[in-house]
Amino acid sequence: MTIINEKFTINTKGNTDVVDITQQVKHHVYSHSLQNAAVHVYVAGSTVSVTNIEFEPGLLVDLPEALEKVAPVDKEYHHDAMWHDGNGYAHIRASIVGNSTYVPLIDGALQLGQWQQIVLVDFDNKPRNRTVYIQIIY
Repeated sequence: MTIINEKFTINTKGNTDVVDITQQVKHHVYSHSLQNAAVHVYVAGSTVSVTNIEFEPGLLVDLPEALEKVAPVDKEYHHDAMWHDGNGYAHIRASIVGNSTYVPLIDGALQLGQWQQIVLVDFDNKPRNRTVYIQIIY
């Protein structure tokens, strides 16, 4: 078994900023000309997530609206009382969505659905630089 590690940085706006990172992931994976592999995409941070979604205008509104119902921005969080940073909701949202996704590489192509993209969602209450890690295992 061989493992290839790649990474890239994304600048975000914060506040549930949804960024399509599919092309960056494809670039790093396809540059190795592999046929079959397990591709793990991970983002470091406790207020950021990586997931799969259709990156289209309606869902770019629906996802933040749904998460606002689950972990509202204006709720009082124990985290905020402790750290006074106002981003308790961001930690909750990130833990629900998760910080990684797995996509199989089969016959040289990432197996994403026709309308499926890999996205980074930054829930923090300020712009951030986020590092995305890719592990390709073959």
